[in-house]
Amino acid sequence: MEQYELDAIERLTTRPAREYRTIEVAPLTPVIGAEVSGVDLTRELPDDQLAEIKAAFLDHHVLVLRDQDISPEDHLRFAAHFGELRPVNPPPVDGDPHILEIVTAPGAEDVAGNAWHADGTADAEPSLGSMLHVLNPPEGGSGGDTLFANMHLAYDMLSPTMRGLLDGLTSIHDGLLAFGNRPIPKGHITSRSEHPVVVRHPETDRKILYVNPIYTQRIPQLSEPESQALLDMLYRTTAGRPLLHCRVRWAPHTLVFWDNRCVQHHVSYDYYPLTRYARRVAINGGPLKG
Repeated sequence: MEQYELDAIERLTTRPAREYRTIEVAPLTPVIGAEVSGVDLTRELPDDQLAEIKAAFLDHHVLVLRDQDISPEDHLRFAAHFGELRPVNPPPVDGDPHILEIVTAPGAEDVAGNAWHADGTADAEPSLGSMLHVLNPPEGGSGGDTLFANMHLAYDMLSPTMRGLLDGLTSIHDGLLAFGNRPIPKGHITSRSEHPVVVRHPETDRKILYVNPIYTQRIPQLSEPESQALLDMLYRTTAGRPLLHCRVRWAPHTLVFWDNRCVQHHVSYDYYPLTRYARRVAINGGPLKG
């Protein structure tokens, strides 16, 4: 690795460890993700515990809470502590308008999210984060892991020259791209927005590489071939560097909360023809700034 890459890793991994009083936090990797224990989401959490969960969220970006046998109401209550809940698009026919049921049917050809992305980046104000509660993973625990990538580190490990180029660019994100050749669900509202290629986290002010292959269409400051070549290189940076990643292995009643602003994720559809059932609640964010 180049020295600037080693320096980026060292800055991240040598930060003083935070001390917690009300929860236990066990990192999944040195750079992203943590399992949090000592939390019972069936109950209203005290303010000091919520504050520590929020601190761990900003530090680790992906929080895994095991053995949470919670109701939809418990799920919504926990998510609401982090911001305004985001309505499902399109609205569900039955059930709460903020709960997206994610069902993999037997022998499905593909599943949503089977490529690196962050949720809803085509929106003018993308999601702050998502909470996925898996009730029934694939039978026998076979497959269905989710990979997460630290997009702070993805940016920091680029060369200084490349970072300087990207800092002045924007990209177009189009929700239609996510459907490919598939029909758009009835009632779904698609969005198209322009964001900086490099955004700043609104709470930590750290820079984030903010392009992904599901939603990003092009960089308007470049010709189409230049834009595609640069985007393809950046996508390979995310997908081809396991150092940026953590892997979450699902078990029944696992809840994972990730920061859509600085994390991308990839659903592994390696459990065909088995099924999976989960519920997701998303939280509103705000406009992104470079």
